[in-house]
Amino acid sequence: MVLYTSPFPNSFLSVLHSFSWGLIFPCYWLADRLVGSFVPTTYEKRQRADDPCYFHALCIIITTPIYLALLVASLPFALIGFLLWSPLQSARRPYIYSRLKDKNHANGATLLTEWKAAGSGKSFCFGSANVCLLPDSLARFNNVFNTQARAKEIGRRIRNGASRPQIKIYIDSPTNTSISAASFSSLVSPQAGDNRTVNAGIKRTTSMEYKGDNCGSNNGEENREDKGGSGEPHEGEENTCIVRINGEENGHMSDTEADTVNGQAHASGPAEPSLEGDAEVSKTPNHKQKEGDSGSLDSCSASRESLVKVRVGDGTVDQSTVNNKLLYKASIMKKTSVRKKKHTDETFDHEISAFFPANLDFLCLQEVFDKRAAEKLKEQLHHYFEYIVYDVGVYSCHSCCSFKFVNSGLLFASRYPVMDAAYHCYPNGRGMDSLASKGALFLKVQVGSTPQDQRIVGYISCTHLQAIAGDTTVRCEQLDMLQDWLSEFRKSTSSSSTANPEELVAFDVLCGDLNFDNCSSEDKLEQQHSLFTHYKDPCRVGPGEDKPWAIGTLLDPEGLYDEEVCTPDNLQKVLESEEGRKGYLVYPTSKNHGSSQKGRKASLKGNGRRIDYMLYTEEGLYLEWKVEVEEFSFITQLAGLTDHLPVAMRLMVSTGEDDP
Repeated sequence: MVLYTSPFPNSFLSVLHSFSWGLIFPCYWLADRLVGSFVPTTYEKRQRADDPCYFHALCIIITTPIYLALLVASLPFALIGFLLWSPLQSARRPYIYSRLKDKNHANGATLLTEWKAAGSGKSFCFGSANVCLLPDSLARFNNVFNTQARAKEIGRRIRNGASRPQIKIYIDSPTNTSISAASFSSLVSPQAGDNRTVNAGIKRTTSMEYKGDNCGSNNGEENREDKGGSGEPHEGEENTCIVRINGEENGHMSDTEADTVNGQAHASGPAEPSLEGDAEVSKTPNHKQKEGDSGSLDSCSASRESLVKVRVGDGTVDQSTVNNKLLYKASIMKKTSVRKKKHTDETFDHEISAFFPANLDFLCLQEVFDKRAAEKLKEQLHHYFEYIVYDVGVYSCHSCCSFKFVNSGLLFASRYPVMDAAYHCYPNGRGMDSLASKGALFLKVQVGSTPQDQRIVGYISCTHLQAIAGDTTVRCEQLDMLQDWLSEFRKSTSSSSTANPEELVAFDVLCGDLNFDNCSSEDKLEQQHSLFTHYKDPCRVGPGEDKPWAIGTLLDPEGLYDEEVCTPDNLQKVLESEEGRKGYLVYPTSKNHGSSQKGRKASLKGNGRRIDYMLYTEEGLYLEWKVEVEEFSFITQLAGLTDHLPVAMRLMVSTGEDDP
């Protein structure tokens, strides 16, 4: 299948389309600005409340007539442009495939080595997020604004979070899983030749931030670490370090151990700044987010709980260089020990994380509707992901029942090459949703090859269903179509047979914003859909019941800019408590409770409306391999930028072979 690298088959149509859109854009921009000026967000309302001179009201009075006059003047040009633009959409391709030609700008792509299906297996990490990149006037109805700036910041946070090293800390403590700041300052990694681990203990994962040569720089692509001296990573664990700590009954290291480890740390190179000094930064709770805060990952300082220094040595790198190039900011993933684990039947880790998972392989985004924002987002993501599919969907009346003003809003980014892609538009959209070409994007990626030159492939699907509450029948019909399209795509792109397999399928993942949860009584039909008999939901026990650790992914828009949740670290802490979730998550509708989310204390079913899903299936995969969930995360890194929580899932594909 040919992948489309441009929206039109020839340059003449592309130029004509650009000309027509150039005539439309002034009218579109003016209308967007005019409407947006009358829809303030809660953040803007708080700022204006401190304005005794009503400066903003005066600006609106002055600018509104100007915007109206310019809008009227631009209408004739917009009409001419629309008459040219609309028929051109019949020749437009359903997506644009972008591949980064200069791999030096892709931090993530350069770390990949081709999987040869050797060893015991390999893990793949998938992420999904609804980023609400609508035209600014429409985004304001969700209490977010400044779409262009948000797009750039969202892309920067995602790539910074995903490109940091994956460091796991194991603590040996029978009674306490807490890590003190003193323990953090004592951490060192083993020397070369070690197994990169020290004495086994209770597992607790820590997400790290990787900073480049200059921790004060905003651009990670300009601050890349020299990888020439680093050792070759194990298959499926690139850019990973594991540290284990032995502790006493109280969860802290003994004095002897601490002295020994600190001695190693001091002997290994120049002394790092004391963590105790940095810890004072967090003594004022709920600090306001500033440039360089944990949200943007550009700070050289962090809270007491989020600082870890780890030296990854291989015996060949100059130690002063290492100390200058490595600074880690940790977000502790609140895990319970195996001995204390309430849900003993759970086989994988689950967490609320302040960062996107390290070594994120695939990313599916929804509501990337604004084309200029999509370009900015793509530019940022290309610093980590080599392959991106964006501007997915159809416009005008092309191949859909109703007129489409915007695309599907779907965007896919991958560190692995895309082999095939297909898009289908849902023809049964209603209301406002019918103006967007919501649908499903299907992709086939190559993740490796066997020694016998058999391709190892995976399937990923991304979708966004009908959003209007009460449209249960519409969503069920869309789920039916989704299953049919999935089966059709697998058949049309498969180039192997059971007797002579040319390809080995490693995974099949479905993700997206399905706009229904597994606890609301109004969503019973969707909860019982046959899709969930073919695909597994790691957060779900059964229809109408989620696992106790699963939380909602739909945030209460009114609280997005509250000081308690305006940064990733703060939002993470709030969502870890039941009372915090009641205050800042949207819960399933109930006749017994009012619509207000703030301060609600009553016992509610579930932990919020979980409408963003990550599903996987074991059907149709290579029979000798086994797929298991390794980690599942709810992510707060986009705090203040969108009204949804991103989710991530790490799958382990086990080949059944022993490591060589």
